[in-house]
Amino acid sequence: MNWPNRITLMRVALIPLIVILLQFDVPACAVLALIAFLLASFSDWLDGFLARKYQNVTNLGKFLDPVADKLLVLCTMIALSGLNRFPAWVCIVVLFRELSVDGLRLVAMERGRVIAAGKLGKIKTMLQMLSVIAVLLNNAPFGTFPMDQVLMYAAVAMTLWSGVDYFIRNGSVLGPDGGAA
Repeated sequence: MNWPNRITLMRVALIPLIVILLQFDVPACAVLALIAFLLASFSDWLDGFLARKYQNVTNLGKFLDPVADKLLVLCTMIALSGLNRFPAWVCIVVLFRELSVDGLRLVAMERGRVIAAGKLGKIKTMLQMLSVIAVLLNNAPFGTFPMDQVLMYAAVAMTLWSGVDYFIRNGSVLGPDGGAA
């Protein structure tokens, strides 16, 4: 297994730690959860950078990386929702989009195609991560300006837009010929 894929798996391994830390109403645990989430979010950039730089892009990495991102974001959002710090409806919208896109990816994979994440999906992930970070920070650096809310609504909009775009670009795999040219 190459280093980019190991880094991706490390991101997945941080998820239970983040969720557990969020369950304690202790400032130190909140800070540690934020640090772990920041590290995991940074690893998303790092694994992609290393894979491209050293030409270690693999089909496994194309599959694992977006799954790791989705697990990180959704598990953290759900944990925050359980603490009444993140709206449940946002978690549902994100979960619906992610399961729909993953379903499309699985059908494509069954038909011999691997669909890598597109630019809109990467922007979506970044906005979701920034939204979670703003909530983990309790919007602290932004004072009374509701940056956490702005980022959350931007993330929801990009989540929906990128999902629709994903199906427009790749929906042909659902046809009888599997999108064959």
